[in-house]
Amino acid sequence: MKQDVRIGLIGTGFMGRSHAMAYHAVPFIFPAAARPVPELVADVSEEAARAAAEATGFRRATGDWRELVRDPAVDVVDITTPNSLHKEMALAAIAAGKHVYCEKPLALTATDALEMTQAAEAAGVKTLVGFNFLKNPAAGMIKRIIDDGGLGDIVHFRGAFDQDALADPSAPFSWRFERAVAGAGALGDLGAHIISLAQYLIGDIDEVSGQINTRITERPVAGGAAGYGDKAAPDAPMRAVENEDEAQFIMRFASGATGTIETSRIATGRKLWLSYEITGTAGAVFFTQERMNEIKLYRADDPAGQQGFRTILTGPAHPHYANYFPIPGMGLGYNDQKVIEAHELIEAIAGDGPLYPDFRAGWKTCRVVDAVLRSAEERRWVRVGEV
Repeated sequence: MKQDVRIGLIGTGFMGRSHAMAYHAVPFIFPAAARPVPELVADVSEEAARAAAEATGFRRATGDWRELVRDPAVDVVDITTPNSLHKEMALAAIAAGKHVYCEKPLALTATDALEMTQAAEAAGVKTLVGFNFLKNPAAGMIKRIIDDGGLGDIVHFRGAFDQDALADPSAPFSWRFERAVAGAGALGDLGAHIISLAQYLIGDIDEVSGQINTRITERPVAGGAAGYGDKAAPDAPMRAVENEDEAQFIMRFASGATGTIETSRIATGRKLWLSYEITGTAGAVFFTQERMNEIKLYRADDPAGQQGFRTILTGPAHPHYANYFPIPGMGLGYNDQKVIEAHELIEAIAGDGPLYPDFRAGWKTCRVVDAVLRSAEERRWVRVGEV
């Protein structure tokens, strides 16, 4: 008989719906010894929670997230709320002995993230942070190539996460622009993803030197809650944007490799330009999420006249892909990364195995974000260990 791992989901926006879809898909894609059970969902009101439960297939609903955390029928507390709520909810869940799955960034500051990490480790609960791009089979394959020495010694990492979803100055003010709720802007929302990939693939970032910029300094206020694609009235009042639209930094890894990362939420023409190029002494690799089922690989030992980047399509030889399709090139989508993430969560809980990225990895990413912000403010190199 399969072991049930009962899920309590807090928040039912875009990301909450993605998590809910993943839980339903896991048993079909990954026939294993455990299965997720969508047990209880919490939202801002009883009415909203009941509607969400009906839409997403959760058994029960509540308008009080604290009731969800206390519920004895919940094994995992899944947090997909705005960033400022992560710490309080996660600490309450940990105190109740629950495993915690939290969307990124883990917390508003590295200090808060470390407190959450230490509490989880002391309690012995499983934790997972929603850096879903790490779960792309392409990322897993690139990790194998690097670990097997296929690129030689790593010399350089060049990464970016650019989008134009907020490039329109008339896009309304939302919680993402408010420092007390979101923390950092593009750096914490988008840049955290590419930072997490850099540390997963290359290792810890040791030192940074960065700059940030807010290009659109104020935005119109919508009549209610605002999200991507929403509009404000033409005569809406304006509100000052409190965090950065773009950031760039150079860095040194603990391994001795160097690199650059840039991120922007106003990059006209870029949709999901999460991209990275890794250069080693024996080869190089390039990837962009806009073509998420392709890897560009260069081998320095190819014969003269045959050298160049070759395109490799993801396939059954790459991590988790075979659970979807038996042949290469069929192609996975964004939400499939969440399905893989949810599968790894359930299996780690049922089998008492490791999870990555856990809260400690999430704290390390927060620490790099804070180091870049400090570097930009103080206009100097900052060692990540200072944060």
